[in-house]
Amino acid sequence: MNKRKDYDVVIIGSGAGGAPIAHTLVKERPNLSVLVLDKGPLFFTQYQSEDGLSDFKRDEIFSTGTEKKINVPGVSNQGVSYYSSHVEPDVNDEPHIYRHTDGRDRATIEGYTTHVVGGGTQTYGGVSLRFTPTDLKLKTFNEGRTDIKGDPNGDVQREARDWPISYQDLEPYYCKAEELIGFSGTAENQGKPFSKVSYQKPKDPNPISKYIEVGMDALKLKRYRTPLAVITEDHAPSGRKAYNPKTGYVNRYGDPLGMKSSTWVSLLWPIYKAPNFELRPNTLATHLASEGDKISKVFIRDESGREDYVTGKLVIVACSGIESVRLLMLSAEADAGFAKQLYQNDLVGKYFLTHCFGGAQVVTPDAWDKSQSVDSDWATDHCATDEFVKANGLWAGGAIYNNTSDQALPLSLARTKGSMDLDSFWKGFTDDTGMTGQRMSDYIKGNLGKRVSLAFMANQVPLKTNRIELHPTVRDKWNRKSAYIIKDWHGQDRALMDTLANQCAEILRHIDGVGNYQVSEFGSVYMGENGVSRIANHILGGARFGDDPKDSVLDKNCRAWGFDNLYVTDGAFMPTSGGANPTLTIEANSFRVADHLLTRV
Repeated sequence: MNKRKDYDVVIIGSGAGGAPIAHTLVKERPNLSVLVLDKGPLFFTQYQSEDGLSDFKRDEIFSTGTEKKINVPGVSNQGVSYYSSHVEPDVNDEPHIYRHTDGRDRATIEGYTTHVVGGGTQTYGGVSLRFTPTDLKLKTFNEGRTDIKGDPNGDVQREARDWPISYQDLEPYYCKAEELIGFSGTAENQGKPFSKVSYQKPKDPNPISKYIEVGMDALKLKRYRTPLAVITEDHAPSGRKAYNPKTGYVNRYGDPLGMKSSTWVSLLWPIYKAPNFELRPNTLATHLASEGDKISKVFIRDESGREDYVTGKLVIVACSGIESVRLLMLSAEADAGFAKQLYQNDLVGKYFLTHCFGGAQVVTPDAWDKSQSVDSDWATDHCATDEFVKANGLWAGGAIYNNTSDQALPLSLARTKGSMDLDSFWKGFTDDTGMTGQRMSDYIKGNLGKRVSLAFMANQVPLKTNRIELHPTVRDKWNRKSAYIIKDWHGQDRALMDTLANQCAEILRHIDGVGNYQVSEFGSVYMGENGVSRIANHILGGARFGDDPKDSVLDKNCRAWGFDNLYVTDGAFMPTSGGANPTLTIEANSFRVADHLLTRV
């Protein structure tokens, strides 16, 4: 069957950067043809499926498949074991390559979000905090300062950029996202202005979170219920019903019931059967072609591997940061005219960002049934205030929130033993061969349901040397050059992470009310064995937006400077990474860009 080729709008990616645009354009312009391409499959929830069964397999985050070994030529971790889930790329088929601290290259799945319609919003933890007003003006905030730790060369003041929009510009779109996508939580005590509150009432806190309440209160910190992308009441905009969301079955996996507010269930399902909308899953956008300043074709491979193309009067790239930058670079390699329009400066791929992150953990006296609640109960913006930031010699702040899901289920116990990441969490047991028999039984009894942690997310210093390139030799299964991640942590990043890790630990020390409780572990991502590669799938920067075409890749509406009809709306647009999890901000900005696009179609 021959499919349509020509559309008014082609959107590459169905996650936080693409779905808000599709939703808005389809709803507001019924005569507009909108196509969404997604590399991954379409998974139905139980209520969407004709047979009442979900397509999720319960391994969406935990890599529980058959053991495989890395066989990517030329990488230093060749032969290392890994395990894939059914929504992750296979490292051998689609490696991301990063430069390790020893100067050698390694293959990784870091920097990939879930390959399924809805992208990372299908499997993220759902913590959905707004950025603060200061997060969007860190150049202005740091002007003239001489007290910033770990920054002897003045990198912060040289490299920081204000966003070309203000918090006031973005705030109505935070409200729109919170209403249309569906979140639970509270606004009181958050360090951001709200013109409208659309949060649903959060579930009662898990009993283990009482320790977090005590610790925060002992330090007189303002706390609030963590905003989560999980509905607790029926959600009219998407037609979803709320049942009884639970931590092990919502936050940490793909949700078969649709209570987790992925962009698929909240934004795309409501338009799925609209006559002016088409969704093509299992379809890879391989490269773009241009004629002058216009994208003329989007080349694709369909689910059978057949090569084809589609056209759009407007083309929106929202593949998830690294892959969006890679798509632009691959297109430039294939088309000299595209390269001329794209490379208006040398910034494409530069200023790649993730987040400074880490935290602390304690073992509580008693075990708790943590399957009866969602993932995070309490948060504080204490470390995001201007006063805290300056008092501690930091360039920016961050948010702290607790995780109740640590050791909630035996599988998550495996995932977090030794704080293993997606590449190597199985090493927590395979490197500890004595963890058998009675010792394993004792470990489970001593940890399962007893641990609670605090995590922080904070701004990473933007550096031009942190970048995405195309790897000169490693290619994916389609013979396209793989993404090459080159990054490191700045001295201020380390100072910021140390400060916030200590703040997390201090709160947990006070869960006894006096400050003497034993903290089992605390620290920051840069301390890990492969800390330089860690991204937490917060894939930001590489195509920052701004007001000056000499100093940015995109204009303030996320249009590529050299093109009339090309937009990039995933996290790649961010000039700074913000002091909280980025998904809500990507969604809000995409709603903002969608309103701009309505003036063009």
